Amino acid sequence: MDIATIAKELNLKVVSASDRTKNNNVKGGYTGDLLSDVMANSHEGDIWITRQVHQNIVAIATLKEHAAVILVNSCEPAKDTMEKAIQENVPILISNLSAFELTGRIYNLLRTEK
Repeated sequence: MDIATIAKELNLKVVSASDRTKNNNVKGGYTGDLLSDVMANSHEGDIWITRQVHQNIVAIATLKEHAAVILVNSCEPAKDTMEKAIQENVPILISNLSAFELTGRIYNLLRTEK
């Protein structure tokens, strides 16, 4: 399932790299706010679900080759985060859901696709 489909199904707001949401298939996901944990345990093609809004999320998403980053609880990325996401072409999306609820919904979407 691609990011565009997930965004549509879950009413997510795409705030950067919208051109990378179509045909960018999600392989899995990781939910976490501790950057060292995300670096150690997430995988290429994951959607990363987080509350963090600083520009280090873009660096990690790029390093780990994540499909996208989703910010929860209607959090908006910091200005320098947006600039970095645009520069690195990293899709950032925003959800009004909690991390717990969003993780469950994405898991169910991906599970039903298989």
